[in-house]
This record gives sequence, structure tokens and C-alpha cells, in this order.
Amino acid sequence: MTTGPVLQTDRLILRLPEPQDFDAWAAMAAAPETMRFLGGAMAQEVAWRDFAMRRGAWDVRGFSMFSVIERDGGAWVGRIGPWQPEGWPGTEIGWGVHPAFAGRGYAHEAAVACMDFAVDRLGWTDIIHTIDPANTRSIALAERLGSRNRGPTRLPPPLADFPVHAWGQTAAEWKARRRG
Repeated sequence: MTTGPVLQTDRLILRLPEPQDFDAWAAMAAAPETMRFLGGAMAQEVAWRDFAMRRGAWDVRGFSMFSVIERDGGAWVGRIGPWQPEGWPGTEIGWGVHPAFAGRGYAHEAAVACMDFAVDRLGWTDIIHTIDPANTRSIALAERLGSRNRGPTRLPPPLADFPVHAWGQTAAEWKARRRG
């Protein structure tokens, strides 16, 4: 069913979300600790709309979050990738990893591939990550990617009341980091 780009890393395959991904997607979306900084835990029906929206954004915007799949075994790891719905404060690479796969370095590995994709294939000149100031794990990942805190920003409704900072870097900074 995948009709868009497929990225591969040493341990992962990043591809468009497919119907068989939904059960794992919904399980991640229902996990309170995982979703604490991503809008809160979702009932299965709400997770379906989130899943369909992100898949549909591929047709509307030409990019969206990838489903991240383990190369060995084919397990669904999470959703990571470019994101910019209407009213978003910038071109973002965002991430969310199923709790069973947290702490294995998958988010970093996939985020690096997505940063390269955004700069090299989408032509983005600037990349942000919108992160709640209390989300220390995402802040650590943003720092590891070379992003820095640019200060508070605002998401569009219905997320406008969530406290977030824009972490980010320019494409030139990313390219220099890759070369170094």
C-alpha cells in the first residue's frame, strides 16, 4: 500500500502509515506516559482519526509522519517525521515512540533520517521540534540532533493552551553537523 518515500537506516524502515499499523498506533496513543506531552492519551476512536489525519497529510502536504518499523521482525516502533499542519509555527520533525521501544535509540536514528529527508528532499531551510518544557527526554533528543531552544511558541487550536518551546536549527547548521 505504501505509495510514498521509504527511508532505511541500520535498524529501521520508515514508510507511510499502513492499515496494519493501526493497532500498535492505537496502543501507543492510549499509553498515558507516552502521550503525556503529545496531547494526552487517546481512545481508540480518536487514535483512528489521528492515524488517518497523518496518513492523509501525505496527500495534502506531500509529507507527514512516517511509520517506523524494525527491520528485524517488522514491529511497529512509532511515528516520526515531518509535520506542518495549518497554523503550525514552523516546519517540524516530530516524534512519538511506542513505550515498548523507548530507550533503544530508535527515535534518534529515525529523526536523523527524517532531518536528512526534510533538508535534502523537501528542501526545508529550517527545522523545529515543538516540545513541552517538562519533556526532558524529547529535549535531550533535540539537543542530540544539534537543535537549540528558541523559546516559547504557540500551537494552533485545539493545542493552543499546551506550553511548548520551539527547538530548532537551520538546514545549513544541520548540513555542517552532518559533515563534522
